[in-house]
Amino acid sequence: MARYLIQASYSTQGMSDLVNNPQDRAANLRPVIERMGGKMESFDYAFGEFDAVVIVDMPDNTAVASVAMAVGASGAISSIKTTVLISMEEAMQAMRQASGVGYRPPGG
Repeated sequence: MARYLIQASYSTQGMSDLVNNPQDRAANLRPVIERMGGKMESFDYAFGEFDAVVIVDMPDNTAVASVAMAVGASGAISSIKTTVLISMEEAMQAMRQASGVGYRPPGG
């Protein structure tokens, strides 16, 4: 399974709905993630550019894209950003392999 960071901002209407009817959106999203074969690690609200930050384990890119599309199509979200996360083990493997890639910078 792959890990993903999902960052989302509520639309004005979505935020208004939450203010008028407070609810645990993690409890709503968890079964959606599980229906696609995934697992939600965390769901947190945040200050700044994004209102919600979610970390999920999903079977593949298609599964996470499906969830992002369904959530985005609801109208409650004004923006959504999905980032693939890699483990430290995968990062170390990439670092070791990078020396053999053979990339040359411009002028190099």
